[in-house]
Formats: sequence, structure tokens, C-alpha cells
Amino acid sequence: MLFQNRFHAGQVLAEEIDHYRDRSDVLVLALPRGGVPVAFEVAKALRAPLDVFLVRKVGLPGHEELAIGAIASGGVTVINQETVDELHIPEREIRRLAAKELVELKRREREYRGNRPAPSVNNRVVILVDDGLATGSTMRAAVAALRQQHPKRLVVAVPVAAATTCNEFRDEVDETICAKTPSPFFAVGMWYDDFEQVTDEEVKRLLAKASQWTKQPALQVR
Repeated sequence: MLFQNRFHAGQVLAEEIDHYRDRSDVLVLALPRGGVPVAFEVAKALRAPLDVFLVRKVGLPGHEELAIGAIASGGVTVINQETVDELHIPEREIRRLAAKELVELKRREREYRGNRPAPSVNNRVVILVDDGLATGSTMRAAVAALRQQHPKRLVVAVPVAAATTCNEFRDEVDETICAKTPSPFFAVGMWYDDFEQVTDEEVKRLLAKASQWTKQPALQVR
């Protein structure tokens, strides 16, 4: 195993991204839930604000595993136009499906953030963190959504990734940091000794703890 757990993975990743330490324009965003412990260690090492960025896949009814788009924090909708055109899915159906997923996304935002407002990512260096990249579909949706909010620089950072996926992201963001790219890859969880599911309570605890080391109130995004 490369990593004992997600906190250990975050410590390893933080060493790869140390050039962003103590910059006032940096914001670390985690993909919940698994990315939060990793991002917690990264944000702590960089002395940067930490928050979460939620993404919900919009699946084709009856074939939910087929993503026709995604919604993300801030009410951003990303559509896979090629798939939508190929399947002749009407716009009203896309709106209906997206609205359904938006309800769950907002519920999770309230769960994690309470009444705290979402932070602006405009003109900031955003470091988007997850516990690993296999196909990268969720991260890709998050990147597309964040691009619409005009960050100064967008960085994808993960402890472990499939080499091909990591390389694909180098063309999609300003910087891609994959601490380890083992081969053969198989699955993210294979590279952790402890890969237990992260609970909502743990996410809230880590976000609250992270808010203590930032001068501003806990930064929120989604």
C-alpha cells in the first residue's frame, strides 16, 4: 500500500504542492467525501482555507450510470452535449433531471456548511483535491464547473492516479499534481491500507477544524 490512510496521503501530496504555501490567494477545495481528509492535510500544510466542492452526476433515466451532465456548487450545470444530441434528449428533460439532483446537492451543502455563504473563486488559485483519480469523471465535471466561475489558476491535485488520466488533465487545467501514478492502477482504494468511507460527520468536523487556522471565517464553496 502506498498510503496508510487519506490523512497520510494528504501529507504526501502536500509535499508536492508546497510552492503554494502561505499565498493569500489560494483556496483548497475538496471533492467530498473522500477528498476531504486529503485536502485537510494539504490546506493545513499550505496554511490555506479549506472547503468542499460538490458535484452531482445527472444520469439518463433507466440508465443512471450514463452521465448526460453534472451539476455543481454554485448552481452550475455542465452538459455532455455530444451524448444529449446523440440520444435526442429534450432540453426540458435535462432541466427536470438537473433540478432533481440540485435538491440533493443543496441538502448536502446545508449538511456540510450550515448557513455559511459560499466563497468566491473568482481570481483565486483554486486547488481541487480528491483521494485519487481513476477515470476522472467527477473531477472533470468539477473542473468544468469551476472554470465558469473564473478562477485565476485551477490546479488538480491527488495523491494517486492512473497515469493516463493524470496526463489527460494536464490539458484541462493550469497544473496537475499526481503524487503517485502506479502501474497497473486498477482502483484508487487499492493504494490505501485504510480506505473506509468518510462520514458526513467527519466532513463537518474537518471543515470546522480547518476554519480555525484561517484568518477569514471558514471559506465555503459549492
